[in-house]
Amino acid sequence: MGLDVSRIRGLCFDVDGTLSDTDDVWVQQFEERLRWMRFLFRKGEVRPAARWLVMTLETPGNVGYHVLDRLNLDAWMIRGMQRLGRLRARRRKTFRMVPQVLEMLTAVRGRLPMSVVSARDEESTLAFLHQFDLRGLFHSVATSQTCQYTKPFPDPVVWAARQMGLEPQECLMIGDTTVDIRAGKAAGAQTVGVLCGFGDEKELRRAGADLILPSTADLAQVLFSEHGG
Repeated sequence: MGLDVSRIRGLCFDVDGTLSDTDDVWVQQFEERLRWMRFLFRKGEVRPAARWLVMTLETPGNVGYHVLDRLNLDAWMIRGMQRLGRLRARRRKTFRMVPQVLEMLTAVRGRLPMSVVSARDEESTLAFLHQFDLRGLFHSVATSQTCQYTKPFPDPVVWAARQMGLEPQECLMIGDTTVDIRAGKAAGAQTVGVLCGFGDEKELRRAGADLILPSTADLAQVLFSEHGG
């Protein structure tokens, strides 16, 4: 069907691999630690397994979260993810931003409301936003602790939309993984997959992305060429 820009009244951004250029750092670290086990992997390629591990860590609780909830272990899991986030923040002194994303966000500011919808913990999400002085650009920030369920469940996308005074169907979810696309689609939002992070074009299209862009930085041109500049 493609992207219907005329319906878009607000934007929801993932963080890792979409705004923050961090996924590859963690993939590389996992890849190094798994290299001694390369004989276990197809053709000795460790990177696919490293990518899967990073996706799992970046989306806490997506696998079996409802089981943990039923066992009353969800609070325990959140505390564990908070500790992981603090450890990661200490190990990485600074975050990196996807090139040209700041310019894109600046161009969007004042024209469409924006929110963050991240599966990260609150501490590390805000640390990234504050490092680049981005917090003031976003109407709201949804993290892994904002709603009962995080991505790929629709809850944080719906929450962010309502915080902007919109319905999810009026929003565009932008992300680099199938988790982002699935969350957006489940909420009723349109979705854009970006190739500057973790996912690849084939899997993003399979998940149902309405549009694929090389980078998040390309978003403003798509939006405003349709919105009349």
